[in-house]
Amino acid sequence: MRDLVTRAAGRIADATPPGRDRALDALRALAILGVVLGHWLVTALVADSGTLRTESPLRHLPAFTPVSWVFQTLAVFFLVGGQVAARGHAAARARGESHRRWIADRLARLFRPVVPLLAVWLVATAVLLGCGVPWQTLHTLGTLVLSPLWFLLVLAALTAATPLVARLHPLWPLTVVLHVDLVRFGFDGPEWTGWLNLPAGWLVPYCLGALLARRGPLAPAAARGLLLGGAAATGLLVAFGGYPGSMVGVPGAPVSNLNPPTLAAVTFGLAQCGGAVLLLGPLRRALRRPVAWAAVALLNLRAMTVFLWHQTAMIAVTAAGLFTADLLGHGPLAGLHTVPDGGTWILARLGWLPLFAGALLICGAVFHTYERTSRAVRAPRARPRDRKEARHA
Repeated sequence: MRDLVTRAAGRIADATPPGRDRALDALRALAILGVVLGHWLVTALVADSGTLRTESPLRHLPAFTPVSWVFQTLAVFFLVGGQVAARGHAAARARGESHRRWIADRLARLFRPVVPLLAVWLVATAVLLGCGVPWQTLHTLGTLVLSPLWFLLVLAALTAATPLVARLHPLWPLTVVLHVDLVRFGFDGPEWTGWLNLPAGWLVPYCLGALLARRGPLAPAAARGLLLGGAAATGLLVAFGGYPGSMVGVPGAPVSNLNPPTLAAVTFGLAQCGGAVLLLGPLRRALRRPVAWAAVALLNLRAMTVFLWHQTAMIAVTAAGLFTADLLGHGPLAGLHTVPDGGTWILARLGWLPLFAGALLICGAVFHTYERTSRAVRAPRARPRDRKEARHA
């Protein structure tokens, strides 16, 4: 078995273009895993009077807040996205490819995996309605499944704007975020002004990634400064600026750091970006081993499928558990259908994570073909004069 895994990993390593920056793929994989595990840990489907509603342990257990610091990794994803898009666009220009064709290709990669998700849930909703499932439950499930799509819409918009924003310094959108929050919170401005931060907030790490693609990697001292400075700014904003400590939304909280992004979320993201840059060297060394690289490559080949279907996997396990409990005359299962208000729930939830992962593996096996998997490890070798730009196209 070990020899089989080693040979398979060797084939994947041999098929990888020699100029590919494997560390960026590893950062993307870590960001995806952070989002998935974060959602599974801070989202609970509670059985209540014949319906399902969402609850969060962050609402009942303030000590659980640091979990959001570990698993809210969206800034890293946008950092990698900006770097990859800037390099890819530069390589496309070197090949003589038009902006329109490059953007169409990128957007097709993003949205093609969405089609089966929407199709499956359209059919599932019709079936559930026919079975008399309450509208409140359908609304809860639909929100869980569709809410992650906001991320794709923002990423698609930034990708399409890459020819325009690739040379934008990240300080410009950071200034926009600062002034929007000043108007919104300092002068009691209208709530809608906060939504200006939806593009501006994620432009900060995206433009930072594009800057790194254009000028080269940050020096370690600069990366440490970004990490420590972003962390210090976030701590001050939470301690003295009235921003919530959680880096994800908490049901019932008056302010969310993520919906829309606040200055605290952006400074926290900059700290994450500094840490991510410091990880690049160790990751490159670790990924010289074929088995480690194979694991990262396989996850990246299914990254969008994992992102899109992880909530469905959690819902499937929750529904199956609820059906089985009812069939056996058992009450709500701890960590799956109960209110997340104690340490018992946390321990029980950790026990359910392997089942969530198993359901996600099944979803991935069925739907990963909707991703363009061939290009990631079989991209043609770049010509010598294009190799630097095409390193992670």
